[in-house]
Amino acid sequence: MNDRIEQDWTPICALDDIVPDTGVCALVNGAQVAVFHVAGDSSVYAIDNFDPHSQAAVLSRGIVGSVGERIVVASPIYKQHFDLRTGECLEAPERSVNAYRARVAAGKVWIAA
Repeated sequence: MNDRIEQDWTPICALDDIVPDTGVCALVNGAQVAVFHVAGDSSVYAIDNFDPHSQAAVLSRGIVGSVGERIVVASPIYKQHFDLRTGECLEAPERSVNAYRARVAAGKVWIAA
């Protein structure tokens, strides 16, 4: 990675540290970010960890799956689905969360937030 990318991106952990189809929570620039490793293509996604429905920081513990063509996480408390690409809450779009750019480089997960 060049110096510019390293300044804009924060290393989180090795990709292998996240079990496929699960998430972890990371502190990025003072904010809790839920980081997910999706099995199959080794994609990574990042959204806010805070669930606006339950008012708890729990989204990293949710269940990864799909609704149609969308890759989502279901909140572990009230089961709302959040699109991992956009942060949109499928059941209540007005309660969507932020999505962050995520990538894998040199075996590490990087987040831009």
